[in-house]
This record gives sequence, structure tokens and C-alpha cells, in this order.
Amino acid sequence: MEPRIDVDRLQSRLQELARIGDTGDGGCARLALSDEDRDGRDLVVTWMRDLGLDVTIDGIGNVVATRPGREDGPPVMCGSHIDTVATGGVYDGNLGVLAGLEVLETLAAAGITPRRAMAVAFFTDEEGARFAPDMLGSLVYAGGMSVEEAYDLVGIDGTRLGEELARIGYMGTTPCPGLAPHAYVELHIEQGPVLERHGDVIGAVTGVQGISWQEIELGGQLNHAGTTPMTFRHDAGFAAAAIAVAARQLATDVGGDQVATVGKLDLRPDLVNVVAGRATLTVDLRHTDDASLAAAEHRMAETVRQIADGEGVSVSRRQLARFAPVAFDPRVVDLVEKTAREHGQPVRRLPSGAGHDAQMLARLCPAGMIFVPSRGGISHNPAEYSAPEHLDAGANVLLHVMAQLAEAEL
Repeated sequence: MEPRIDVDRLQSRLQELARIGDTGDGGCARLALSDEDRDGRDLVVTWMRDLGLDVTIDGIGNVVATRPGREDGPPVMCGSHIDTVATGGVYDGNLGVLAGLEVLETLAAAGITPRRAMAVAFFTDEEGARFAPDMLGSLVYAGGMSVEEAYDLVGIDGTRLGEELARIGYMGTTPCPGLAPHAYVELHIEQGPVLERHGDVIGAVTGVQGISWQEIELGGQLNHAGTTPMTFRHDAGFAAAAIAVAARQLATDVGGDQVATVGKLDLRPDLVNVVAGRATLTVDLRHTDDASLAAAEHRMAETVRQIADGEGVSVSRRQLARFAPVAFDPRVVDLVEKTAREHGQPVRRLPSGAGHDAQMLARLCPAGMIFVPSRGGISHNPAEYSAPEHLDAGANVLLHVMAQLAEAEL
């Protein structure tokens, strides 16, 4: 009888972790390197050590727990993240970490020791909600950013990343960049509607679309809202609103895989009867094709310039993140699809619209992802939900994909 993960235990751990940072509405908030993140880390590390795993913490706070194999060598790794956005749910990131813990516990309980070691990791600041860019910990792990550069990042609350990492006790001693795994597989909720709409249970993820995050600051002239004629205004608020509308229009015009979002907007002085003298907003552009993403960035930059000139406001830009699209290893994608079919699960190949740690690990080793459905396509929301039978299916596909990777050559 082949081993199966314990979905009740997986759900219990998901709910116990979700109580840390509980927002009272079904969601949780554990911003990276906050007190809540520290408490969540402590809980998961306790579970890792209770299973007798070898736990290491590197200089950026990434945690890796390893179970030895029959032979020496790099492990087959899985994992994700446990930090959340401020409006986070129970499953985003957490599923991949705790399902990975289930995989290692299930194999140990069955007395199965694969040829290669197996590891489960959680990476620091995947969300980028407090310290940009997102996927920060896995980026440093993969050598895409130095630890020193990461330490100097300043968060949305004015804190310095290195100081916060030390404060919560997770500035580890394991060197960065990290050890290249033999392979990496990440289980994640889809965070979109495709699987649910098509009645599929497993997504064999082909890659991750490219991401461009930019912060735009507009400088106008604050003035009286009642006495300043419209033709005399240099309204930073109007310019910001026009940019938000233009971003939506860009995505509509391009169509296909193009998406654009203005998710953050601050007006100053932010008063009902004052023309805004300054505005800061973010523009998030994403596309599966890098040339198309670059074209969207160019078009957006030209549009911002035209809007700013027309309103007579100054403009400055800061790139928060820029990651090219990533194609996952076709051998891992094929193995996910094959394993799902062998276990009787309807499966679909699809790209990821969100960024994930797997795209950074793909720089080091063959990598891939497994998606399970998100009810209503909702994520980054307390209403985020994936059904127990889908968690069970996804975790068992992860188990058998990792077991095969741990025995065979890629």
C-alpha cells in the first residue's frame, strides 16, 4: 500500500499557524520579520525539530529542514513561505511549507528512506509586502541579491531589514547563496480561477510570468479646493488617478496575458478640501513574455510623462522589482502531470500569474510547481479557501513527485 499524507494533520497545522496573526475575519497578517512572523517561524521550526529534521537558518533568515537519504548529495527540496500580506488568508504559501512537512513525516512513518535527501524550506519575505522586492529570501538564496544589499532595504514602516531580522532572532549563520538542490517542487494554491472553472484538481505549472513593480511620485501644488480654478491647478491627485485609469486601459488594449494594477495610492496632505500637492502610487505590470512586458513598461512610462506634463506636475520613478518570465523545467512539469493522472486527478497545464519562490530556485536547479484550486479565484483575502480534498490531492502529488525525484536521475 503506497503512503499517503494525513490531510487532517495538514489542516490542523494550517489552522494552528493561521491563529498567529489572526485578523478576526478568517484571515491572518504576518508581515515579514514582524513579531507575528517570528512567532509563526518559531512554531514551524518546532514542528521541524520535533520530527528530528536537521534545521539550518541562513543569513537572510531562510529556514531549511532536511531528512537524510541513503546517499550523500544535494536534497530534493520543496517549500514556500509563511509570511503574508496584511489581508492574508490561511493557505497562500503556508500550504507548500506544511505539505512539505507532511511529505517528510509520512515517509518517515512508513520507514521509507529515499536515495537522496529531502528538504522542506520556508523563505523570507516572499510577499514583499513590507520589504520590496517580493521573493526576497529565495532571491538571496539563489544569488540574485547579496545579503548586504538585502540588509539595507527599508520597509514601508521605515524599518531596516537587517535590524528587523536580527531583532526577531532569525539572522542565521548558514552562508548565502544557498546549496543548489537536486530539484525543487512547490505546492501552492492557484490564487486564480482557472482550475476551478475547468473542473481540474491539479495544475502542472509551466512557468511564472514576468513582473515589473514601479513606484511613481508626483509633485504638484497643494491649494484650496474651492478657490483654485481648474485651469490653475497642478493636481497630483488627478494625475495619479489618470495614471491608474491608463494602466487599466493598457491591459485592456493589449489583452491576452497582460495585466496591470495600481494597488497602492497615497495623497498628501490627504484632506477633503485641499488639492493634493503630492501623490505616490505603484504600478504592477505582468506578462508571460518578456518582450511584451518591456513594451508595456515603455508604453506606461510614456503615458506617465504625458499625464504629468499635461497637469504640470513633476514625476520621479523608482523600480521596486523586475523579474523576467521563468519557464519551469519540462521534465518536472511532465512528472507533475503524469503523477496527477496516475492518481486519478484531472490535471491542466497553466502558467502562474503570481510570483513564487520556485522561480528563484529555477536559477539553481530543475524546478516546478503544483497548483490546487482556489475557491472563486480569491487570494490575498481572508476569504481565501481551498477544499480539503484538493489539499489532499495536491499534497499526495507532491509526495510522489518528490519520491520519484529522490530516486531517479532527471
